[in-house]
Amino acid sequence: MTHTSPRQRVPDSCAFVIFGVTGDLTHRLVIPSLYNLAATDLLPEQFCVVGIARKGTSSDALRDSLMKGLRRFATRPVDEAVARRLLECVTAVEADAKDAPSFDFLRKRLDELEAARGTSGNRLFYLATPPIAFAPIARQLGRTGLLKEENGAWRRLVVEKPFGTDLASARALNSELLKIAGEHQIYRIDHYLGKETVQNILVLRFANGMFEPIWNRNHIDHVQITVAEKLDVEHRGSFYDSTGALRDMVPNHLFQLLSLVAMEPPARFDAHAVRTEKAEALAAIQPQSVADALNNSVRAQYLAGQIGDKAIPDYRRTKDVAPESTTETYVALKLAIDNWRWAGVPFYLRTGKALAAKRSEVAIKFKQAPLAMFSCTPVDRLSQNYLVIGIEPTEGIELQFNAKVPGPTISIDGVEMTFHYRDYFKAEPSTGYETLIYDCMIGDNILFQRADGVEAGWQAVEPFLDAWKQAGAQGLKTYRAGSEGPADANELLKRDRRSWRKIC
Repeated sequence: MTHTSPRQRVPDSCAFVIFGVTGDLTHRLVIPSLYNLAATDLLPEQFCVVGIARKGTSSDALRDSLMKGLRRFATRPVDEAVARRLLECVTAVEADAKDAPSFDFLRKRLDELEAARGTSGNRLFYLATPPIAFAPIARQLGRTGLLKEENGAWRRLVVEKPFGTDLASARALNSELLKIAGEHQIYRIDHYLGKETVQNILVLRFANGMFEPIWNRNHIDHVQITVAEKLDVEHRGSFYDSTGALRDMVPNHLFQLLSLVAMEPPARFDAHAVRTEKAEALAAIQPQSVADALNNSVRAQYLAGQIGDKAIPDYRRTKDVAPESTTETYVALKLAIDNWRWAGVPFYLRTGKALAAKRSEVAIKFKQAPLAMFSCTPVDRLSQNYLVIGIEPTEGIELQFNAKVPGPTISIDGVEMTFHYRDYFKAEPSTGYETLIYDCMIGDNILFQRADGVEAGWQAVEPFLDAWKQAGAQGLKTYRAGSEGPADANELLKRDRRSWRKIC
């Protein structure tokens, strides 16, 4: 896990092999992240980038394309000397999982590059590809021995989300990968865990004596986790209509946040202990019957509306979306965790497209203090006690509590104390992938999902997928693009005498 310490170690010499090197993910995030690591002297001296490219792509053409992408997507001014030094390490190699001999050639080419670059046989294979390619590529890497660790060299496989589309496919993918590589070699990457504020949930809870003693059912009323997006589906209609908001966001992004909030304290701060506690928190999510799943969820699609100066069409009028689609663009869930710490504490999750604002946060609502002592103060003047961990667009922590208003009488009003990362630490802008890529290279998988955690997440959402499939269009709600979501999502909390925090 990355720290701000000046003693941060430089990773071992290695070859960084990117499948999908010409794709959007590589240009937007992977190369800008490698550049930011290079700019802070956190790449090894003996290093090479091998881009698995289409037939006929030269190394020079690939470098030119990556440089254009870097200039466009860099999070800080590009130092030409640093960029040139990084991209000089790039070599294009042709390989296709459908063409087995091409992987034999890849192995031979890697041996040559490692001898020339002095990378000591350490290899990191990054699958920046569509999920359908994960297993075929892994099989070829296994067949050719490219993932075999020997002579003190390490081999690692980085897999982008989504990790399956349901419990059965997640189990099948994990089974396939674990036949080829050990769990310690597999890095299932979720860019949400690269965000400083997400990582800080661990520090906030376990490095401060004031929070962990009250982090339980005796003091916490409920938890709200929100990941709201202003963007509509845009040009991703085909992908989104076969996926939906729940599959796209809940088993990964939202459940990563939930597991960090809900996990028990690990015995030690290492990858095995932390990932074990996270997986157990997800496994403790209460199973739901079909009736419960329908009662404890809201799914909806956006209708035409306005977001800023952009007119948004109905979801069903988006290109490559079926005219009668029942795919949800918004989901809200009420979950319970069956353990001693969280008995009786509901977790409310929501995520959606084309909403009023972009906002990601975890809000911990504490129970209200007895009011008898201040019975003369109207209840609506008392602030609700929230600890809010902001992730996007502002990274920070906010504490809401009550204080006396200045004056000769006892009058109470709600106040806020706010901490923003950008104001305190003056950190350079980043993609959020730097931490994760660095951790892959140093072999620290604390921020990466393990097979049991992935499967526990899918097991928790499976009842909702099954219930919605049975219900078809029945129960599918709508909301106006640019709004805070469907009214029914408010009812999900209102019946418990609670309410959502405003998105904007």
